[in-house]
Amino acid sequence: MPQTADDMDAVAVRTWCSLALEALGREREAIDAINVYPVADGDTGTNLYLTVESATQAVEAVFAAHETGGTAPATADAVRAMAHGALIGARGNSGTILAQLLRGMAGVLADGHDAYRLRRALAVAAAAARQAVAHPVEGTVLTVATAAAEAAARTEDGAGTTEVARAAYEGARTALEATPGQLAVLGRAGVVDAGGRGLVTVLGALVEAVCGQAPEPRRTAVPLLPVPDDCAEADAEGGPAFEVIYLLEATDDAVDRLRTRLDRLGDSLVVVGGDGLWNVHVHVDDAGAAVEAGVEAGRPYRIRITHFGADRVHPHAEPVQRAVVVLVPGDGLRDLCKEAGATTVLARPGEPPASGELVDAILRAHAREVVLLPNDAELRHTAAAAAEQARAQGVRVALIPTRAAVQGIAALAVHEPDRSFDEDVVAMTAAAGATRYAELAVAERQSWTMAGICQAGDVLGLIDGDVAVIGGDVPRTARDVLDRMLAAGGELVTLVLGEDVPDSLADALEEHVREGYLAVDTVVYRGGRLSAPLLIGVE
Repeated sequence: MPQTADDMDAVAVRTWCSLALEALGREREAIDAINVYPVADGDTGTNLYLTVESATQAVEAVFAAHETGGTAPATADAVRAMAHGALIGARGNSGTILAQLLRGMAGVLADGHDAYRLRRALAVAAAAARQAVAHPVEGTVLTVATAAAEAAARTEDGAGTTEVARAAYEGARTALEATPGQLAVLGRAGVVDAGGRGLVTVLGALVEAVCGQAPEPRRTAVPLLPVPDDCAEADAEGGPAFEVIYLLEATDDAVDRLRTRLDRLGDSLVVVGGDGLWNVHVHVDDAGAAVEAGVEAGRPYRIRITHFGADRVHPHAEPVQRAVVVLVPGDGLRDLCKEAGATTVLARPGEPPASGELVDAILRAHAREVVLLPNDAELRHTAAAAAEQARAQGVRVALIPTRAAVQGIAALAVHEPDRSFDEDVVAMTAAAGATRYAELAVAERQSWTMAGICQAGDVLGLIDGDVAVIGGDVPRTARDVLDRMLAAGGELVTLVLGEDVPDSLADALEEHVREGYLAVDTVVYRGGRLSAPLLIGVE
């Protein structure tokens, strides 16, 4: 039955993003495997996944901001967040085009979310994507997007949102099967277009979001085969050497001039965005010239340069053998870990990094082997996803499941890049596992804890994640926590002070340890802005 006009409200947009991310996660490797055009670099599925991941996180942030009021955000806010998230997180040729498709849809759906506007949104999206590509080619995701819009436009005037979404999906799927006959490189490889297949996946998620049921699978007329090695080799020899991507703050006029200049420098040029923020993607032989063009147009940032055919972990220089990537909760610890030679990712309170950001950090380390320290139990799944994505790009990654920053510090302290990778990982894992961790927090409300009932304003001492001490002030609670932890023995106490904690607290705790535990040393670090006033480690 036709659905109501509310089928594409903010909740449906949120559901669509979530389902699309799940579906692309399942199909990422299969889409990567058929990636032939424009470069057979095997990353289209991964790029689409990371683009949608960024869009999903932006939508979730909008919903989180409305949680206190108990209401869902307006549809306009949700679709604009989706488009903005995709724009700033777009990866590769396919991800950049998908970002423009979502931006085109958002511009229409922000004014309403009935079936008529969904039809219009699909048409505007397809046209916007073609305009963003310097030299559109048939048999690609552009063809699939156009077919989806045309199929949606043919639905009857009385059709509901479900009918429009289903028609778009079926039109896209039919067009996808025809792509090998439109683009010779696809026909030779015996595959459909990878970007087009990703778009069909996203549209399938849209159908499920508006009607609650995923579309029935259909046997594809064209076999989905892995890309033959000779296709990849021929492509690597014949095309530009580098892929350059960056976000750009610039005016419309400056971007028009940038398009002309980049079009002369290379190919696969896609520039998407608007309202002063753009995502620029181009394949060139002179990566420096492409970046310089962006500097002349405005302010480029988040610059990514990938050398086609080279080791994907290193686009700029000879990779080192091993590196450590550390998630840190504050600026002070970031500086500390950088001094120890680690690549850092800042994970501020309430601002968890996406797996794509961790993949960037792993690749930025320019190493064949990487040890990843998440330092937060809630970030372990994100870190695991990033490790898997980096492994798919040729990096050997070991994830050490550190649950706190002090465990990461302990692991980093025993890191030895000259020994074998396995031995280094074992030593770092042992050091982290031998470190008990604690933190202080201030109770926001009355609640029951493992240590009893706390009141709002009480200082809580959490040991290994559980509340063990309830106190009235930070110094006394910190001493009680230390006594409990050191009762089981220890050789070294690590104290990490929050931004507003005075040095006198560290002095007092050092003296407490020195007087009560003669064989125990203490080290103190400034952590900057943390979620807790004090972090404690005992090893």
